[in-house]
Amino acid sequence: MSKTIIVSNRLPVRISEENGKFNIVTSEGGLATGLGSVYRTGDNLWLGWPGVEVIDADKQQQVTEQLAGLSLVPVFLTADEISGYYEGFSNEILWPIFHYYASTYSNYKQVNWEYYKNVNRKFFEALLAIAEPGDTIWIHDYQLLLLPGLVRAGFPDSSVGFFLHIPFPSFEMFRLIPWRAELIEGMLGADLVGFHTFDDASHFINAATRLSAVNSISNVITVDDRPVVVESFPMGIDDEKYASLTKDEKVIEEVNHLKENFKDRRLMLCIDRLDYSKGILQRLQAFELLLDTHPEYLEKVVLHMIVVPSRDNVPQYRELKENIDRKVGDINARYRTLDWSPVHYFYRAFPIESLSALYYSADICLVTPMRDGMNLVSKEYIASRTQETGVLILSEMAGASKELIDAIIVNPSNISLMMEAMVQGLTMPQAEQARRMKLMRRVVSKFNIKHWVRIFMERMKEVKQMQQSMRSRHITDVTEQAIKKIYTKTTNRIIFLDYDGTLVGFKSDIYAARPDQELYDLLDELSADLDNYIVLVSGRSHENLEEWFGHTRLNLIAEHGAWQKKDGEWESIPGLSDGWKQDIYPMLETYVDRTPGAFIEEKNYSLVWHYRNVEKGLGELRTNELMNNLRYLTNDRGLQLLPGNKVVEIKNIEINKGKATSALLHKSSFDFIMALGDDHTDEDIFKALPDNSLTVKVGSNISAARFYLRNHREVRHLLKCLVQPAVVQEGDK
Repeated sequence: MSKTIIVSNRLPVRISEENGKFNIVTSEGGLATGLGSVYRTGDNLWLGWPGVEVIDADKQQQVTEQLAGLSLVPVFLTADEISGYYEGFSNEILWPIFHYYASTYSNYKQVNWEYYKNVNRKFFEALLAIAEPGDTIWIHDYQLLLLPGLVRAGFPDSSVGFFLHIPFPSFEMFRLIPWRAELIEGMLGADLVGFHTFDDASHFINAATRLSAVNSISNVITVDDRPVVVESFPMGIDDEKYASLTKDEKVIEEVNHLKENFKDRRLMLCIDRLDYSKGILQRLQAFELLLDTHPEYLEKVVLHMIVVPSRDNVPQYRELKENIDRKVGDINARYRTLDWSPVHYFYRAFPIESLSALYYSADICLVTPMRDGMNLVSKEYIASRTQETGVLILSEMAGASKELIDAIIVNPSNISLMMEAMVQGLTMPQAEQARRMKLMRRVVSKFNIKHWVRIFMERMKEVKQMQQSMRSRHITDVTEQAIKKIYTKTTNRIIFLDYDGTLVGFKSDIYAARPDQELYDLLDELSADLDNYIVLVSGRSHENLEEWFGHTRLNLIAEHGAWQKKDGEWESIPGLSDGWKQDIYPMLETYVDRTPGAFIEEKNYSLVWHYRNVEKGLGELRTNELMNNLRYLTNDRGLQLLPGNKVVEIKNIEINKGKATSALLHKSSFDFIMALGDDHTDEDIFKALPDNSLTVKVGSNISAARFYLRNHREVRHLLKCLVQPAVVQEGDK
């Protein structure tokens, strides 16, 4: 029976060694709580680093056995590996770049990249020992970006999910990483890639399509005909736990103690890990501005600031702490009185009961990071406000701001705005506080940690089902032989073939996609069979098709059906006009002038805007603009806008590949009908043909076709199979 394996850099435990024995305490973090429902069920497991260096083999065995009882599997790392892979690559390259601090904090060392690759490989080897085909593997966070790709190669049939718990940067920032393509390739090994926000998901899709030879439609990236779904799943918390903590005796005792200490003063709370992305100094500047410009709050308000120690042995972090210490000292020295200090600053971690008491007591909670993935402190504060009052001031740079829209949303770089938000929070009426808090508590309760886990796992199953249905449509060797069998038993066949993207690959220069000798030979073999009626249906001009295929026995249809070659002569559809071109062409020229790499192709009864050579992103932007403007000109002129592969064609609405092919079907009573095409225009053919036809889409996009092939090479392979002599089986003699 298949199982689920969760993989993260750290296991959800704290391990300490005393007198040769290991003490293991499970963590109370949000991720550990939410995923507990997964890894503690059945044969499911959680794999990760135990948090301590264990070199001795006997001790490793001891730790492994102790963790096995908790459904945990350790990956043992050396001090050098932790230094290079975690401190070096993860925290000196990925963390600053993903948080938009590249120029200040990034340190691109090749040796750290080697450590990162080796440790990701080490995690994969640990997975090899416990995973089986068909298992579901859910990988977490930026330390393991290469692991999904390794798992995909090792366990191609497994369900692989990946979730990033920090922001994913814009392409301009991400491209600074020298090993960017390898990281994207690793992440694309997953079936489902999850982020906290829609922006993060969009940034990833943009980076993936720019750095890899993949296509995307909406939020689905196609990798070697395997769809990878990219979605946002805002992470929640265990809201019931935080709500129930407020009724705990120890918490109530601490709440009463806080009331005695602060008397009638308003309490503003902020809780952060020491990090340059948290906006701690900017928050202190805003608080100082409040005291400076609003003297009425002197001795009336307290900023209770908790900073949890983190990496303070790193020079940048040590400098940050020194700056925070200095700023707090300056504010307190300037404004302190005998019985009041404006800033209460604690550089240490607190137990969850103390945090609960602070959440419950704080009039205002300040969550103002410069950049953050989600920031669960904001949700913990909301869940702890069982009295349904209080004010949350939240940075627009935190993922939580997309959900908690009833908070006071601020830009943390705008010190004046932050100060004004503090004043707004301090003066907000109780009724308004209650209105906002109730709405936010409803959001936090509904989208809690269990909901997050459930919808991610459900989506994983849906993605695998989608992949399975696509695999069943792909023409495999078995399907190919079945088609061959039907082909050999029939005697009156018609085969419709598109050209660009179907028989040949795309080229930057449209006239460079000439037919090669192999294609000529293949088409000659097909059309030499008198039982075959082979029709080439292309969007190319009739002059172009005549030049390349005029000497062959193929039946030719050009410009999507505007021209057809009959009895050696080209004929166009009667009544077609090209007078509309004089109105459309100038607009196309305007967009060509504004878009380097774009050009116009003019055919007899159509105009084509090409943007294959335009910078990615710009081509799509200009094309959307162009199509929006063209709609006003084409609607009342009987014209059709036809988007294709890096092209948009404007043509008469009467011209349609479906109409052209349907007319040919009346020529005879065909017992074998097949059509192959890759473009939007070929969908008209697929829809026009009888239900029993063999319709084949080239490329794995959504289509009306019954089957699909990956590329033009697979198309040629299928056609070669049809013309090869049938192998006589022993049982058929």
